[in-house]
Amino acid sequence: MQYKGVLKKMNTEHLDNVQYYLDMKSDFINVNQLLNKVITLQFETYECLSCGLEKQIYRQGFCKSCFFETPNAGDWIMRPELSKAHLGIEDRDLEYEKKAQLQPHIVYLANSSNVKVGVTRKSQVPTRWIDQGAHEAIEIVEVPNRYLAGITEVALKEHVADKTNWRKMLKNDIEDENLVTWRERLLAFVPEEVKEYIIENNKETSINFPVEQYPEKPKSLNIVKEGSYTGKLVGVKGQYFIFEDNTVFNVRANEGIVVSIKVE
Repeated sequence: MQYKGVLKKMNTEHLDNVQYYLDMKSDFINVNQLLNKVITLQFETYECLSCGLEKQIYRQGFCKSCFFETPNAGDWIMRPELSKAHLGIEDRDLEYEKKAQLQPHIVYLANSSNVKVGVTRKSQVPTRWIDQGAHEAIEIVEVPNRYLAGITEVALKEHVADKTNWRKMLKNDIEDENLVTWRERLLAFVPEEVKEYIIENNKETSINFPVEQYPEKPKSLNIVKEGSYTGKLVGVKGQYFIFEDNTVFNVRANEGIVVSIKVE
């Protein structure tokens, strides 16, 4: 079997084991069915996720010009506290920004490599946690816009991490933490204007990933540089393929790259 298409973040389904799907235009692959099979990844070309042109990818699946123009890559996406749609102030496209920013957002704690704080749209729960490779997560507040979520995250990251150690996450070098206890400890640092949005008495969500073998020393595959790679797929966690020889491939970091996938 051979598939070809432009890489985008894998779709996920939160079941007993997370189900992963690659949407490659003409093909829709259930990645879980590729476990324990030898697959070959081949770099073909680029395709910007915004303009669709064959232009080298700069960041987040976009070519350089689109990255600095599309509202999908505004600074407020990575830094929610910069959101201004609630004030009626445009960054790149006010209508788009209103739709994206003026909707319920969750500030949460997730444990992937360590306990970290993060922000996501309510509609992206638990997808966001799965994408980070978190095996447990808990919500702290639900606010009506992205700005309030952003200032809450800024306040809380003074007291807890806001980054995931991807190597530690992939090695499954993690400790079970009592996120309820962590959450209670951090509530005192929630900004005053957000306290009314604290979620009461919620529980941890547990997530299980389809991994047969964790890498001892994960080494990241640069498919553009290597051209092609062949290996036995033994797991999927976060947005990573995990191969038997400790090679790992970050699908999300390679958005906008056209590949062919051959399954033996």
